[in-house]
Amino acid sequence: MAPRAIVYGLEGPALTEREYAFFRDADPWGFILFSRNVRDYDQLVTLIAELRGCVGRRARIFVDQEGGRVQRLGPPTWRAWDDVAAMIRGLDDAAADEALRLRYRLIARELWRCGIDVNCAPVLDAPAPGAHAVIGDRALGSDAATVARRGRIVVDALLAGGVQPVIKHIPGHGRAAEDSHETLPVVGAPRADLEATDFAAFRPFADVAFAMTAHVRYDAIDPTACATFSPRVISLIRRDIGFKGLILTDDLSMGALDGPVASRCQRALAAGCDVILHCSPDMAEMEAAAEATPLFDGATLAKAEASRAPAPEPWEGDDVMAAQLEAVLAGKAHG
Repeated sequence: MAPRAIVYGLEGPALTEREYAFFRDADPWGFILFSRNVRDYDQLVTLIAELRGCVGRRARIFVDQEGGRVQRLGPPTWRAWDDVAAMIRGLDDAAADEALRLRYRLIARELWRCGIDVNCAPVLDAPAPGAHAVIGDRALGSDAATVARRGRIVVDALLAGGVQPVIKHIPGHGRAAEDSHETLPVVGAPRADLEATDFAAFRPFADVAFAMTAHVRYDAIDPTACATFSPRVISLIRRDIGFKGLILTDDLSMGALDGPVASRCQRALAAGCDVILHCSPDMAEMEAAAEATPLFDGATLAKAEASRAPAPEPWEGDDVMAAQLEAVLAGKAHG
């Protein structure tokens, strides 16, 4: 039987009996981990085995491990990272590109060792002047060309480490003046400006397996609904941007959205999203989301089955790559 087209969060570092029974019956396609679920290596490996055991297959395990502000696995077990922009600030383009490659190879290695196979990175949002700081130093650059070039480096580094990337937040969160975790951002820029900047950064990534939506309303495209709920915007992502992979919603628990959770799931799927992302551990919400979300089928099922990350490429060793990264960053300190 095909799994349900949903990715769930969970409450803590171990499954409760109620969660185990619910996940067994709901059969979600995957799970997403947060800091609340992570204590140390052995605990995390055990939890991932429990999650996969309760659904009886190798379910996808997602995490947001950009590094910096958005980092679910951290010290003392895992490396601490600066935000991307802070790390590469002061480096020339060649050094910045190499630093990003090494950073995400190291991150992929840490995730792969634990059994995590999908990382919600890179951020392809190009922040506009005056935008909310929710993207800020998470951005790979300030213009679409730079973001796209560096985004490809991140994508390739994660894949080389055996981890699938998720590009986000399609078709662009960089102009938002509000944080979509709290309220719905409304972007009033003309479509020509969006095409030249926000959308342009995503166009070279039609081949990537996963993209995550932006809970942002673009009045030039659809003044009635945010991207996640808008058939017009999802059609633009498919036809104009050309994205061919699975479209995941951003977290449907976020403050940008209104209405009951079941309605949110139905609206996102009706708009053309492929997979629901529900991060809150609220059991009543999870049950409502399960009732509103169907099993994978047809072309979407085929995409889901084909989206496993490749085996990791040969590894030079943690110490070797960490030393290479330190050497690159040392150039900034002495420049």
